[in-house]
Amino acid sequence: MTNFKGLDILDGAQFSREDLEHVMAVAADFRQQLAQQPGLDLLKGYVMGTLFFEASTRTRLSFETAMLRLGGGVVGFASAAGTSTSKGESLADTIRTVDQYVDVIAMRHPEIGSARVAAEAAQVPVINGGDGAGQHPTQALLDLFTIRSERAQVDGTTIVLCGDLKNGRTVHAGVELYKHYDCKLIFVAPEQLKMPADITAHLRAHGVTVEETTDMAAALAQADVFYMTRIQKERFADPAEYERLKGSYVLTRELIERVRPNATILHPLPRVDEITTDVDALSNAAYFRQVQNGVTVRMALIALVLGKVE
Repeated sequence: MTNFKGLDILDGAQFSREDLEHVMAVAADFRQQLAQQPGLDLLKGYVMGTLFFEASTRTRLSFETAMLRLGGGVVGFASAAGTSTSKGESLADTIRTVDQYVDVIAMRHPEIGSARVAAEAAQVPVINGGDGAGQHPTQALLDLFTIRSERAQVDGTTIVLCGDLKNGRTVHAGVELYKHYDCKLIFVAPEQLKMPADITAHLRAHGVTVEETTDMAAALAQADVFYMTRIQKERFADPAEYERLKGSYVLTRELIERVRPNATILHPLPRVDEITTDVDALSNAAYFRQVQNGVTVRMALIALVLGKVE
């Protein structure tokens, strides 16, 4: 198993199944502890830097909540405006500066590969909170934790990923985790937003059963887990193409109840219009429980990379 102390968390591919099981166990332990008390003092005196160059609600706030629940402190920003990057400072220099103040960095940035640039510049561990359309490993880990929590196991499940799979950093990271389990993956997307061919080829070379389709209902009929994603307006250079594709798939309560009433419904959020609000009341609609799970999973990662748990 990987020694997590000092480790940068940059992408889904860096984890073995043993690593994943360990992160899940630590997160489950923290969840149990928080059920008994509101916070811990494990990281008293430690400081996290949250550097969010791109918009975020859940990721930033759950990282900050995780650090506070562990007894540590947080400094950072929620927009590049007002920082020295607006004066032309390089990302590497920003990271070298923040590195002098904190013990761990959580960062989101709009450019693919930016997390690796930050990791190379920093002495402290860097945790990738999303690098453009690249990777979002902490979201993938909390998704895995949620599947385990909702369905008791991951092996033997059929997981459907639907929506913008071309630009979806959550699904790009997620499939790197699912490949370690006995899962069948079904990708549902418009032709223009298919999962990148190199990712699909990599999964198949790893022995993963992968199906690709444009038929959401047919995929839902096979799903144990249905993972919906939004069409990401911010990733389109041509607004007209976004307008043409944005309503490609809409998951409704009527469709779920008619086709696959027991499928676990996940979504990384934010939701726009791709899941109707009447789905929320279904007991198997787990996306807000996903949000809650983000805190304990990120607690686990922070504590692991700082060497406070083994």
